Amino acid sequence: MQNKDRSKEMKEFIKSNLLIIIGAIAGAAGGYLYWKYAGCSSGQCLITSHPFNSTIYGAVMGGLIFSILKPQKTKSKENKYEEQHSNRNNS
Repeated sequence: MQNKDRSKEMKEFIKSNLLIIIGAIAGAAGGYLYWKYAGCSSGQCLITSHPFNSTIYGAVMGGLIFSILKPQKTKSKENKYEEQHSNRNNS
């Protein structure tokens, strides 16, 4: 029973963050390719001197950039109205 709940939660997480996951994968690939073709061979560059560093950096940047494109959940006017009036009643 617990495994079904976890798999359902995982599917929901992936579905709600799919754009960020795709961005991280694309960024990781881009970071690795940047290291492969334009990376720093002298070892002086912190990010591009090692493939691991550039891949992780690319994944983080890709995830952040793609997260900008993720639509934000907005509250409906009814929910905002209910929140405002419930806060006034509680005070």
